[in-house]
Amino acid sequence: MAKRWSVVCVALAVVFSSGAVVCQGEPQAEPARPKMGINLAGPADWNTELPFVDVFKLSRPWISQQKGKPWGQGPRLDLDEHGWVRSLQPDCWAETLLCTIDGGHYPSGRYTVFYDGKGKIEVGNAARIVEEHPGRLVIEVDSTKGAIFLRITQTDPADYVRNIRVIMPGFEEVYEKEPFHPDFLKRWAGVRCFRFMDWMETNGSRIARWEDRPVLEDATFCAKGIPLELMIDLCNRQKADAWFCMPHLADDEYIRKFAQLVKDRLNPELKVYLEYSNEVWNGMFEQSPWAGEQGIRLGFAEKPWEAAWRYTAWRSVQIFRIWEEVFGGRDRLVRVLPSQAANPYVSEQILSFQDAYRHADVLAIAPYISMNIHSSGDGPTAEEVAQWSLDKLLDHVENRSLPQAIEWMKRQKEVANRFGVGLVAYEAGQHLVAVGDANRNEKLVELLKQANRHPRMGNIYDKYFQAWEEIGGGLCCHFSSVGRWSQWGSWGLLEYADESPTQSPKFQAFQRWLKKWNSPVP
Repeated sequence: MAKRWSVVCVALAVVFSSGAVVCQGEPQAEPARPKMGINLAGPADWNTELPFVDVFKLSRPWISQQKGKPWGQGPRLDLDEHGWVRSLQPDCWAETLLCTIDGGHYPSGRYTVFYDGKGKIEVGNAARIVEEHPGRLVIEVDSTKGAIFLRITQTDPADYVRNIRVIMPGFEEVYEKEPFHPDFLKRWAGVRCFRFMDWMETNGSRIARWEDRPVLEDATFCAKGIPLELMIDLCNRQKADAWFCMPHLADDEYIRKFAQLVKDRLNPELKVYLEYSNEVWNGMFEQSPWAGEQGIRLGFAEKPWEAAWRYTAWRSVQIFRIWEEVFGGRDRLVRVLPSQAANPYVSEQILSFQDAYRHADVLAIAPYISMNIHSSGDGPTAEEVAQWSLDKLLDHVENRSLPQAIEWMKRQKEVANRFGVGLVAYEAGQHLVAVGDANRNEKLVELLKQANRHPRMGNIYDKYFQAWEEIGGGLCCHFSSVGRWSQWGSWGLLEYADESPTQSPKFQAFQRWLKKWNSPVP
């Protein structure tokens, strides 16, 4: 997944020439008890976590096909408000992919396909039809062949094919009441908080109004994200707090109705972490320049990056107040002001702008064990690192990257203490990434994957989590849960849903500290 490397903008050149904000006389935050959370992998047809027993939930948005035309070059599809195909032109069909996962890392066997309406559904590649009845198919799937192709070749415009469900073997009788795969629930049992940044498709979100939100009736959750109802359901089942990232374009009505649904349905014993968007300070995401434009328009700053920081503080406080009104107080809310781990100055600017810290509970950072490898420039280059032994790479991570991450933690905890707020990690873990065209160096990419698989990485994680505990950090949300490692990074604790956790030193370290931190207080 092309998730992340931190973009360091020109703004940071002024950081250390500016005076630090010091809040004399402000109370320090109460000592925190660390807790373990997780960032769940986002919806995609190549999602290897397989959270739902209905694999159509993560199908690719419909692809328009036409006889005699190249792939995907059919006419614009006639879709309803939920993305279902209402009609087809002659010699055309709508196609989608499910479980685009290589290596047989999803279940083979007989899947049941349910649908409403009248028409014809065909399957291909890894699947073949073995039973066919109106509204119901049984398909035989061989996952070693890769993705399942599903296409609608005929549909009745008066009663078009819709509400397609493709249910994994053994779940056809229970999928409506038990939408989550039991292995998914078991894997994250005991996690104290789910951060739903990727489930909400936060980066570059186009959601502005309540009417724009994803709903359960949508053809796929890969267009706008996973519905709030399912996020709440997951937290209730797992007895885990929820961390929601409010879309950067969302209006006040969206915020209010989102909060009301959470209040109505989330277990009242659970807390809600509230964050405005994700990494608004990071110029690689669309929300950053947009927030900068808004901040300049409001007169917060002349420089777009400073305007974005201040707009983050301003809009966050507005969002906090709406949630407080809906919840009738803030006892169940954890109000988050996010910042850049490597830069305490950014944290000071966000916390101090219009006294935003007075309306917040925590400062949130992502203190990654960071090693961003470029083709040229300062530090070891991609060509150099590709020639290193695995031990030399891990030595660098342990002796350079880890101490740097710990120093970021300490400096940010000092800032948080001065402003009387707690410190949490919205993301955490290793950050070994080949940046830009460096990710074309296959030898380097493979070396980084090997480092993530090595037992020493588990030991490095132990030291990392120990440091977080010692500096007084609170909730620590690892990024990410399950995802295939690639040239874009090795973010997942596991690569596949069927991977043995005992083979992942990262996952084992995560579990050790989860059990230590998340066990009930004696």
